[in-house]
Amino acid sequence: MLTHKQQVNTRYGNPKNKSNSLKELSKITGIPLKILKIVDLRGRGAWVTNIKSVRTRGTFKKNENLPRSKKLSAEQWGLSRVYAFINKIDKGIPLNHDTDLISVMLG
Repeated sequence: MLTHKQQVNTRYGNPKNKSNSLKELSKITGIPLKILKIVDLRGRGAWVTNIKSVRTRGTFKKNENLPRSKKLSAEQWGLSRVYAFINKIDKGIPLNHDTDLISVMLG
């Protein structure tokens, strides 16, 4: 199963494991950089306030009762949320977070 990052890269013709900046993601997806920055910051905030939702480094298992040092970093979690946001928009899947940003994008 591909990660959100791998799915986005494949869809936009990049190498599967290429790392992208928010600016690059904005350019290739057409999603305003301002929106992607908000999604990233919200992901970093979730890392602080809801560490149980953060996946374990390497295995990507959720709800592991492990120390933060074994989990993805706040930066990784923020970008993970960005890639998931892009994937859901591209696939037309309803968002379970950041739904308010869709109206900003369309507005």
